Amino acid sequence: MFIRGRPITMYIPSNIQNYEELRMEPPTERLELDWVYGYRGRDCRANLYLLPSGEVVYFIACVVVLYHIDARTQRHYLKHTDCVRCLAVHPDQVRVATGQTSGVDKDGKPLQPFVMIWDSGTLVTLQQIGLGFFERGVSSVAFSQIDSGAFLCVIDDSNEHMMSVWDWAKGVKQAEIKSTNEAVFGLEFNPADSGNIITCGKSHVFFWTWSGGALTKKQGIFGKYRKPKFIQCFVFNGNGDVLTGDSEGNILTWGKSAADIKTLGKGAKETYQIVRQTKAHEGSIFTLCLLQGGALLSGGGKDRKVVRWSADLAPEIEVEIPEQFGAVRTIAEVKGEELLIGTTRNAILRGSFSDGFVPIVQGHVDELWGLATHPFDNVFLSCGHDKQVCLWSGSQHSLEWSTTLEETGLCADFHPNGRVVGVGLNTGRWVVLDIETKDIVSDYTDGNEQLSVVRYSPDGSYLAVGSHDNFIYIYTVAENGRRYTRFGRCTGHSSFITHLDWSKESKFIMSNSGDYEILYWDVKGGCKLLRNRFDSKDREWASYTCVLGFHVIGVWLEGSDGTDINALCRSHNERVVAVADDFCKVHLFQYPCPKPKAPSHRYDGHGSHVTNVRFTHNDSHLISMGGKDTSILQWRVVRVGLDRSRSVSSASTSSVETGSCG
Repeated sequence: MFIRGRPITMYIPSNIQNYEELRMEPPTERLELDWVYGYRGRDCRANLYLLPSGEVVYFIACVVVLYHIDARTQRHYLKHTDCVRCLAVHPDQVRVATGQTSGVDKDGKPLQPFVMIWDSGTLVTLQQIGLGFFERGVSSVAFSQIDSGAFLCVIDDSNEHMMSVWDWAKGVKQAEIKSTNEAVFGLEFNPADSGNIITCGKSHVFFWTWSGGALTKKQGIFGKYRKPKFIQCFVFNGNGDVLTGDSEGNILTWGKSAADIKTLGKGAKETYQIVRQTKAHEGSIFTLCLLQGGALLSGGGKDRKVVRWSADLAPEIEVEIPEQFGAVRTIAEVKGEELLIGTTRNAILRGSFSDGFVPIVQGHVDELWGLATHPFDNVFLSCGHDKQVCLWSGSQHSLEWSTTLEETGLCADFHPNGRVVGVGLNTGRWVVLDIETKDIVSDYTDGNEQLSVVRYSPDGSYLAVGSHDNFIYIYTVAENGRRYTRFGRCTGHSSFITHLDWSKESKFIMSNSGDYEILYWDVKGGCKLLRNRFDSKDREWASYTCVLGFHVIGVWLEGSDGTDINALCRSHNERVVAVADDFCKVHLFQYPCPKPKAPSHRYDGHGSHVTNVRFTHNDSHLISMGGKDTSILQWRVVRVGLDRSRSVSSASTSSVETGSCG
């Protein structure tokens, strides 16, 4: 095969007699999304709501999650094609509107953003609006209130932040206007008057009038009050006033004043003016939430406090969120005194002022790369640019523990005994952690460049460490994975190591590099490069994660540039291979997959390059990891239709691409 014009030589194994006659089939296995780990709180607002069904609705990557906080079950809305950015719940508390960013296709061309309106009970899409109208993405959506939610207001991510009002059931735009060149953080209809809309953001709060198919705005005047750099959030209180929270830590009360008919004439509208300033937080106020009883909650950024205020803005009680969870991003009322809090470090907390708060959803906060599944338990480990190493329970759908390292974690692998796990970092350092205590039991450094792969031999006697300095470092392993001795170094690659696998008898290694080389090594014989690659064509590999090799030729698209596939993983039963690509997709191919243009099942859900995939120990699930979207998706592996033999079938099949979402 050729990648970027470079020929890559691979030899056909002896057990394949008629290569030209082989026909590739899509696998009989399918993937179904089972669980989504994470929440997007770091850079999105007003994206956490509790529905009457007992489910909390939020999003991460391309998935809108409906998580039942008592039953601890998830359902997923999967009709978005790129990252979801905003969310609004209809007054009926059933229908939901979600807006997404534009994204790009596999050729780098921008796709069109849109808003989906859907039924949270049935997950049926009711309407798609704005395709071809919005630019870059949708940053805010809001339903009208008093008219049974007939209208939807949308602000896009274009330079002018185009604001539009839609009769969403008909999909018809009623009005549009350029709102501002500054960032917009909040958007709501007045609950008592759909002709009145408010937006806020950097250096502004705008009071809009929607009348006769036109939108007109009045800027909020701060007068004697210091104008804050950001107005982060606002709510309407019970008597019709507007309360804004800003970057100065103040709650400003905007009351209606009579229309200035003398100056402006008969058609003049009443206006909002500041009638009170209340110092609420040290640093920014990120969210305001009006409780059913009329009390107000404010959530702080710098001080991480949630404060409850009486209806006349007298402080009643406060609580500080633990630093590990970050600042308060958004608040939702549950029942009684119980609250849900979304945080800037991508956690959702549940609790009350009296009992404190515990996390019910947690996730990473930066780009993810390292992933390892346990050799015999339903747990897996993740690490990334946030320097967090996290151990997750795939059966309990929960975070078992997390620990913070001094450097970025890029790769990981469990020792076959399951008691320790090796983690490779971006500095050439690698550490071994005890998975019970989280303690570092070994700590070594090889070179000063980032590590891309750590892999234990199947018998647990060796550890191979692949580095960006072009070398593979080999260590012998003793004392149940707690003691390591340098055994040798594999020298011969002319570019950085990307992937490697051990042979089943723990003697040989197959490795890939950044310049698309496939090399084979005799480790037990002294880390020698095997120059006659023909001799390795029938070797059996304990794992298959190398993206280049005869058995996975078919996973590469025509014209691939060599970096389009970030990771792949063969199932333990050697029936299928999962692929993580640069276009936000997870693919499932049959294994072996030795012919170009092989058909696959394709799955959406991630909103950025998929950086890693791994099957669980019994192949019941596949774990996939997004890069910049910080999400971890757990897929159930489902067998469909008739069994097929493990050899490659000779039946002819056209290319098949099926996905969870279109």
